[in-house]
Amino acid sequence: MENIKKPLILVTNDDGITAPGIRMLIEIAKELGEVVVVAPDSPQSAMGHAITINNTLHVKEFMAHNHDHKEYTTSGTPVDCVKMASHEILDRKPDLCLSGINHGSNSAINVIYSGTMSAAVEAGIEGIPAIGFSLCDYDHDADFNAARPYVKTIIENVIKNGMARGVVFNVNIPKAKREDIKGVKICRQANAYWVEEFDKRTNPYGKDYYWLTGKFVNDDKGEDTDEWALAHNYISIVPTQYDLTAHHYISELNTWDFDN
Repeated sequence: MENIKKPLILVTNDDGITAPGIRMLIEIAKELGEVVVVAPDSPQSAMGHAITINNTLHVKEFMAHNHDHKEYTTSGTPVDCVKMASHEILDRKPDLCLSGINHGSNSAINVIYSGTMSAAVEAGIEGIPAIGFSLCDYDHDADFNAARPYVKTIIENVIKNGMARGVVFNVNIPKAKREDIKGVKICRQANAYWVEEFDKRTNPYGKDYYWLTGKFVNDDKGEDTDEWALAHNYISIVPTQYDLTAHHYISELNTWDFDN
């Protein structure tokens, strides 16, 4: 029988290589392909698409729980991990990049700040199909098992069908028991946002410092959004792109007079 080459799957995250979410994602990925892990050596949440340019980057092999795949840590951001994997660590281009499973939601506007999704987007920029997974539970001991069969099915679909170049999946999973998850919905990003405040305090030496606080506001009443899906115990998939051009506004701008 002819040997079928398994897809090479790069796994990364922003919570750090020891986080429970990435350990679960690695287990699932190993059922579907050849896995290499490149993840931050410490938590890098809310780093967005930051890259390291003013400091040195360090990479070292990480002792995995077993020896059937390779794992590496970097001192950099999630995006650095993808860049290092693609250009220094791997000897061929990954067939798929999986990022997560994040501890906490990356729906709506959160996708902009997310290190998890920025790693997936970076893979997309490099022409690698990519999925970012997030569970809407910030607890370090969150239960990822409820979503396990859905995560596997989503990955299998991408391996089977491929992805449009420049598009990555933003997958968010509700905090719910397995029997309460209703299925998967393809969604758009909700028009929701943070109303932010800074909690100003003073340390014992009289120096002021600040904690960012705020509340999440969803004014989007559409039933086709990721926020609606999650509120109704569906797993949301938002096809996401890195092209931030407001294409609908170009024709309007062309009526302006920039030559006067």
